[in-house]
Amino acid sequence: MKSLSDVVVVTNRKGGTGKTTTAVNVAAEFAARGLKVLVIDLDTQGHCAVGLGIAVKRGEPTVHHLFDYKGFKLSDAVRATEWPNLHLAPANPLFEHNVSNKDYWALVRAFKEEKLREVYDLIILDTPPSLDSLMMNALLAGSHVLIPFVPHPLASEGIKNLARILFKVSSGPNPGLKLLALLPIMISNRVRQHGLVKEGISKQFGDRRLLSGIRRDIKLAEAFAYRKPIREYAPKSRGAEDYAIATKEIAPRLGMSL
Repeated sequence: MKSLSDVVVVTNRKGGTGKTTTAVNVAAEFAARGLKVLVIDLDTQGHCAVGLGIAVKRGEPTVHHLFDYKGFKLSDAVRATEWPNLHLAPANPLFEHNVSNKDYWALVRAFKEEKLREVYDLIILDTPPSLDSLMMNALLAGSHVLIPFVPHPLASEGIKNLARILFKVSSGPNPGLKLLALLPIMISNRVRQHGLVKEGISKQFGDRRLLSGIRRDIKLAEAFAYRKPIREYAPKSRGAEDYAIATKEIAPRLGMSL
């Protein structure tokens, strides 16, 4: 019997920290190495579809239909991308998650009833930058949490606040949830403040939790404009190199060998 796949929640309650860029590009890296990967975009901005070259027309099935329609199957929203092994359940930009269904367990039920954790080798959840029902669905369904962050002096406070939420979830309704890693975004070794922030976070959470990081690279933004993961748009760029390294660092933490 196939073991259940890991479910990695990519999250940070602050916007602009590279959550979607990380979800798309880490997923593409794992898929390129032969794993069957599903990206689920819970963020109603819907940018995962842009990064993976999927056009979502109004009325078409999305992951957010799971919260609006009783009996909806999440698998009906899943689409194959242009790249082998890589699938996406896109977001619905019109979903009003502040006033709609507050069911925190919808994603857990979908995974169980549709056996999605048996179908895929890895599931990656992109989340909104807010503590709401969508975020809670992700945390209750997840096995690991990956936190991208910009090395700003306030980053450590945001991570500590998020860690408190993860502790509450892992010590209560989802005891299997673990902090996977912290990923610095737009990092520069020439900026002293970046080094100080990394050092502080390393002391708080342990050096093993901190990944090497993603350097600033305009090609990461350009890749979204061309609707491709960075490894496909600019395979020799700094961004492609850094996400390849990040994936190699993440794999053993998930018990995988690439």
